[in-house]
Order: sequence, then C-alpha cells, then structure tokens
Amino acid sequence: MTKAEVVRLLMEKTGLSRNQSIETLEFFLDSLKKAIRKGEKVCIVGFGTFYTKKKMARMGRNPRTGEKINIPPKRVAVFKPGKAFRELVNQ
Repeated sequence: MTKAEVVRLLMEKTGLSRNQSIETLEFFLDSLKKAIRKGEKVCIVGFGTFYTKKKMARMGRNPRTGEKINIPPKRVAVFKPGKAFRELVNQ
C-alpha cells in the first residue's frame, strides 16, 4: 500500500478533501518521526510500538576485499508489533 492509497482511503472513510487527507497523514507521520528522533517510544494500542535502539560499535569486514573496518555506533528505528496485530498477521 502506498501513501497515495492511504490518502484515498482516508478521503473515502472520513469525507475529507484530498488536501486535508494529505495534511492529516503528513501530520501523523511527522509527529511519529519527531517523537522517535527524540528517543521517545510511540505506542499505538492494538498496532505496535515504535522506538529507537542503540547499536554498539563493532568490527566488520569488507566482503569484496576482506579488509577489516570499524563500524561506528548508531541508533536504529525499531517496530515491535502488538499482540492483536501479530495475531491478525498470523491468521
């Protein structure tokens, strides 16, 4: 499902105009991104939780040359599906 399809579904379900639907979706996604960037957990009951996780620095290997490289620490975005969502997917 693409962003455009989500906008279309939002228009059909709520009766909002196309521009209002786009603004609503953009507001939701921007709010989600800002909260996660701050390090906050975003929990949507019945769907799941978005949060960040720290990855430690580690040694890696260039697969082409075999040369060892240092991979710096970083934060990654993680999604953990909620129980209801997991059950829906596994039906």
